[in-house]
Amino acid sequence: MSKHIVIVGAGPGGYVAAIRAAQLGARVTVIESHALGGVCLNWGCIPSKALLSVVELGDKVKKSEDMGLLVQGPVSYDLAKMVARKNKVVATLVKGIATLFKAWNIEQVQGTGSLRDSRTVMVTAADGTVRDIQADAIVVATGSSWPNLPQFPIDGQQLLTSQHLLDLGRIPASLLIVGAGVEGCEFAALYSGLGTAVTIVELMPRVLSLEDEDISSTMERELKKRGVTVETGTTVEKLERSPTAVTAHLKDGSQVVAEKLLVSVGRGFNSTGIGLEQVGVQVGRRGEILVNDRMETSVPGIYAIGDVVGKVMLAHVASAQGKVAVENIMGHETAVRYDVIPAGIFTLPEIGRVGITEQQARERAQAAGQNPDETIQVGRFRYAGLGKAQATGDTTGLFKVIAESPSGKILGVHILGAHAADLVHEAALAMQVGATVTQMAEMIHAHPTLAEGLMEAAEDVEGKAIHQMRKRMPS
Repeated sequence: MSKHIVIVGAGPGGYVAAIRAAQLGARVTVIESHALGGVCLNWGCIPSKALLSVVELGDKVKKSEDMGLLVQGPVSYDLAKMVARKNKVVATLVKGIATLFKAWNIEQVQGTGSLRDSRTVMVTAADGTVRDIQADAIVVATGSSWPNLPQFPIDGQQLLTSQHLLDLGRIPASLLIVGAGVEGCEFAALYSGLGTAVTIVELMPRVLSLEDEDISSTMERELKKRGVTVETGTTVEKLERSPTAVTAHLKDGSQVVAEKLLVSVGRGFNSTGIGLEQVGVQVGRRGEILVNDRMETSVPGIYAIGDVVGKVMLAHVASAQGKVAVENIMGHETAVRYDVIPAGIFTLPEIGRVGITEQQARERAQAAGQNPDETIQVGRFRYAGLGKAQATGDTTGLFKVIAESPSGKILGVHILGAHAADLVHEAALAMQVGATVTQMAEMIHAHPTLAEGLMEAAEDVEGKAIHQMRKRMPS
C-alpha cells in the first residue's frame, strides 16, 4: 500500500517534492492557494530574469558599433511589451508544471492549507468552503513573503515590492531602492538599464555585504558605471510623500527624491496561521520552522522545506530539500549537503559563487589557531585575460578561487562576469567530489572559452597562471 503525502505549497520546493514523491510510488496531493511555481516562478526568479535579459541584449546593442554591427537609432525599451513577454514565459512554465502533475497523477487542490493534526490538513477554498485531507505524511512548503514594515507602508503605487516592479507598464523616471542585497542590486541593474535614475541606499558599508569583498567592490563599481547612485552606511529615517514623488530623509542628513520606492530589506517566513502551534511543531526565534537533517519537524510525520525553514533561502535549495524530505518519508535515508550550494546573482554582469568568502576562510583559520597568511591561498584571474572574453566583448569581471594550504581543498569560488552563474557549477562539482585546486587547474579546458578563467584562477593559487603577470615563483 503506497503512502499518501500531502504537500502544502507548490513553489520550487513543494512541486519538486511532489514529483519526486510520485516517482517513488507515493500518492500525492498538493495544496496551493495561488499559482504553481510559487514566488520564484511567478513573481521572482524567472520574471526578473526575463526582463533583465532584454536589458542585457540592449547593452550589447549599445556597444555593437564598436564591434562592427551598425544599428540605426538609439536603443529604447517598451516596458509593456517586456512585461507581456515575461508573463508569457511564466505562463508557459506554470503550464509545464501542471502537465507534469498530470503525468504523475498528482492531485492539485486550490486553497489555503493548515494543520489540523499531525495527519490532517484542513483546506480552505477561496469561497470559504473547508475540507479535510488525511495523509500518512505532511510536507510544509509555505515559503516566505515580503515583510510588512511600518516605516515603509506598501501601497503598490509609490512604495513597492519587487512584485510590483515586475509589472509596471511604464518606465519610472526615478527609483529609490532601500536595500542593496541580491534583489536590490538586480533591480538597480534592470531599471538603470531602462533609463531610470536609480539610487540605492544600504545600511551596511558595502553593497552585497554577504558576498566576497572583491566581488562586492567590483559590483559597486559596475553599478556606478551604469549611473546608479550608491549610498552605503546609511538608512532612511523618514519618508514624505506627495502625489508625484517620495522624499526619503537619510540618516546622514541627505535627501533622495524619487517617483517610486522599492522596499528590498528581506523576507518573512510564512509560518503563522497554518496550525503549527496547534500540533506542536517547534519554530525558531525568527519564526522559521525547525527541522533536522531529514527535513522532519519536531512532530514525527510532519516535514518542512524551503524558505520557511530559514536555512538557505534559494529556490534550488528548496527543491533539494523537497527531494530529501519525500525520500526520507519513502524510506530512503538522505540529507541536504549545505556546504556546497552554488548561487547566482543576476546583476549586470552576473555573479556566481559557491563555498565561503576569503574573509570567512581567514576567520575560520584564526579561530582554529592558524595563521591565515600561511593556510589560506587565493587565486584570481580577470576576464580581460581571456581570448573568448576579448572576442565577444565581455571583458568585465574576475574569477576568484580560495583554497586551503597545504591540502589544496577548495573552500570557495566567486565569479563576476558574463555567464558567471553558469560557470560556477564546475567549481561546485569539484567541491562536491573533493577535487583539489591543483586537480581543477590540471583539468584541460577547451579554448577559447570563458571557463578557462576558472582554470587560470586555480593555477594562480600556486602562482602558475599562464596568462597573468608573474606574482611569485612557483615552488
